Amino acid sequence: MRTDDAASGGIDREGCGPGLNARALVLVGILTLLWGTTWPLMPIAVREVSVWTFRAAATFGAGVILMGVARARGQSLAVAREHWLTLGSSAIVYVAVWGVASTYSAVLIPSGQAAVLSYTMPFWAALISWMAFGERPARRMVLATVLAAAAITLLMWPNFGVYARAPLGLVLGLLAGLGWAGGTVILKRGAPPIPVTVLTAWQLVIAGVPISVVALLASDGHWIAPSWPSLAAIAYIVLIPMAIGNLCWFAIVGLLPAYVAGMAAILVPVVALVSGAIVHGEPLGLIQWLAMGCCAAALSLALLRPAPAAREG
Repeated sequence: MRTDDAASGGIDREGCGPGLNARALVLVGILTLLWGTTWPLMPIAVREVSVWTFRAAATFGAGVILMGVARARGQSLAVAREHWLTLGSSAIVYVAVWGVASTYSAVLIPSGQAAVLSYTMPFWAALISWMAFGERPARRMVLATVLAAAAITLLMWPNFGVYARAPLGLVLGLLAGLGWAGGTVILKRGAPPIPVTVLTAWQLVIAGVPISVVALLASDGHWIAPSWPSLAAIAYIVLIPMAIGNLCWFAIVGLLPAYVAGMAAILVPVVALVSGAIVHGEPLGLIQWLAMGCCAAALSLALLRPAPAAREG
């Protein structure tokens, strides 16, 4: 499977086409597992280092790895001057804002609930696309959005007490979703015509600059060597969700409209909840299973298009 064949700037407004849907579905399945199983590791990764230090290492580390992969495949890392503004602004709004805000949220509230809040991204993306660019979603996508909203509401409902005790966790979770949506919409409006591996690498490296600056300032020269469990969690996050996961995500963004791409990742918080239940003993019951059903229905509406009716005669 070559994700680089998906042109980053190619936009299919309705996500039509059997080939595109098949590729998108494969990528969505991979992304769901890679990102969904990562959330329970967030509190472990930042147990002995600051959120800023962790995100600096994860972002830069993944970016450097992907740059090495791109060069090994003979791909140029060059980007035309006119595309740097789009590339840079998308990296800051998505990778930096989402990464820091979502990690802080996962520290302040249960990791599964932080994932739920962060994955309000499809609603923010649809709202931004509509209000800023007049892109109204089709009826099919409206119904998918309603089902996704129902799933998110079901997942949030039993946990309003948690949000009341840690309102900053709630705000940061929603900010993460907003940043993710904003960065994705920016990229869709003018993505540079470069391979997905190169695009992903630059997004991570660019976002890593301000995160690293804050990490250095916040450390005040005090550094500690994390234990092996923390180092293992950080290494896993660098390689799997940050490098491979973001590579899958930017390939999906190249295949689908921003709000449809966001809908494609709606199953991730469900996997995060299941993972949180296994790792941290977080609740998993009837409400969560109902939410999974709503997510599956929303995903089907967003990505699975009925075959066109055959013409008579």
